[in-house]
Amino acid sequence: MRRLILASASPRRSSILQEAGFKFKVVPSPYEEEFYGGLTPEQLALTLSAHKAAPVARDNPDAVVLAADTLVVLDDLVMGKPSSEAEARQMLGSLSGRAHMVVTGFTVQCEAEGRTVSQAVITSVKFKALTQDEIAAYVATGEPLDKAGAYGIQGIGSSLVENVDGDYLNVVGLPLDEVINVLKDFDIRAS
Repeated sequence: MRRLILASASPRRSSILQEAGFKFKVVPSPYEEEFYGGLTPEQLALTLSAHKAAPVARDNPDAVVLAADTLVVLDDLVMGKPSSEAEARQMLGSLSGRAHMVVTGFTVQCEAEGRTVSQAVITSVKFKALTQDEIAAYVATGEPLDKAGAYGIQGIGSSLVENVDGDYLNVVGLPLDEVINVLKDFDIRAS
């Protein structure tokens, strides 16, 4: 059985895999994210996850490498991580009272087998209507500053969410059911 490598520094992705019973090594990808124009959010998430997986798979050809990228999308606008508290407030204000998409693309690659599988999963998230005071209080926690769309559904940010239509873990950062199905095809199973 091949070993599994998670090509991500995300503690949330590590936690999801650990709680599902997988044994793996974390090797953060050296790939520097960039946005590619002209792609749909699904295509962008798939492209970014493939670019993250490739260098780690090349360096570890006998391993099965898993990489992922999660995007928050409102009205076809991809929201990355905010660069400041002001930008976090602006992002949260635009999400207030509205539904948006969370798109996670993931790639599983094994150089020795010459195989790569990529999939994208979309979940709809609706925010409660937020006051400026609620937004400011949440931003003051610091949680939004390293999260796409300026919120973390698994943390304090859960209080901002009215409804999740689809895979909750996809919003956290890894659509576990789909990932498990692909990993099985690579003979990787939870222990």
